[in-house]
Amino acid sequence: MTENLRPSGAHSTDQDPNPYASPYAYDGTAHTGTAPDGTAYAGTEGGYPPPPPYAPTSRRRAKRPVALLAAVALAAGVIGGGTATLVGQLNGGGSETTGSGGAVNGTTVSQSSKGTVSGVAEAVSPAIVEIGAASSAGRSTGSGVVITGDGEIVTNNHVISGAQQIQVTLSTGRTYTADVVGTDPDKDLALIKLRNASGLKTATLGDSSQVKVGDQVVAIGSPEGLTGTVTSGIVSALDRDVTVARDDSGSSGQGQDRQGGGQQWPFEFGGQQFNGDTGEETTTYKALQTDASLNPGNSGGALINMDGEIIGINSAMYAPSSSASGSGSAAGSVGLGFAIPVNTLKADLDTLRAGDGS
Repeated sequence: MTENLRPSGAHSTDQDPNPYASPYAYDGTAHTGTAPDGTAYAGTEGGYPPPPPYAPTSRRRAKRPVALLAAVALAAGVIGGGTATLVGQLNGGGSETTGSGGAVNGTTVSQSSKGTVSGVAEAVSPAIVEIGAASSAGRSTGSGVVITGDGEIVTNNHVISGAQQIQVTLSTGRTYTADVVGTDPDKDLALIKLRNASGLKTATLGDSSQVKVGDQVVAIGSPEGLTGTVTSGIVSALDRDVTVARDDSGSSGQGQDRQGGGQQWPFEFGGQQFNGDTGEETTTYKALQTDASLNPGNSGGALINMDGEIIGINSAMYAPSSSASGSGSAAGSVGLGFAIPVNTLKADLDTLRAGDGS
């Protein structure tokens, strides 16, 4: 038997011969009322009001998702903009953002070249300079790292110690005269500043506490006056106790990297002296050891990780004397180089800038 549905949802039965009849008694009077949309109506036989007009309700409902989507889009735009601003601030966006120790954050390796020696060299070489220091003992050649756009340069104290005139050559070949801002002989660090410089490419100072033995590194400097020389290797050891002369007065004028003279900065390690006599006034610091080739003139240059961040300032290297010459001249790098950790530099920057260590 086919079932018929009543308006109330009940099924028809044999006792209900007219399933669609009104359940209300009709007394012959018109039934009036108000529809859901507010309009009045007159009832007919059967007692049911006319169906409400659903179209306006549908239109009102259709507007809600549109309004909701608009609100969500607006909120997303506000949040997205705020996030972008926050990310920019956290990433140090802009050339004037300062990093640890007040050094300006500089160029970094592009994503496509990250992890390659060529990528590191391309990014960081513009921030590495050659330093020529003239003194009564002769002329020395060393290297330095540009840390601010107006010409602050970090180098080793022994590179500029006793200098009467300092000339700096950029990777572009342009030269500047520089003045000593401050020195710290105990850490073999110095800060010099170029005269009338602006808009220079700067290096990014990293975090040497994150360096591990075996990490790949790149060294950039000016060995024997060969500006912008790039070598690579690994970190061989950490926290090596390296002892150096506090200045060049105790080493018979051999404290600086004398170009063409085969003389190098003397240092002590493991109770032995290398590259000459360190003299009586010495200082000891914890150094990073690397097998990246370092030669006279690399002092003050950069030891760099594969993200293009400076992790050390190259300061000493061991080069045994050539037995063939019989004159004690250097035989070249044998892969024993040392660098001052960059965290030591960052902790000392304020002192160097104030000239308190001079």
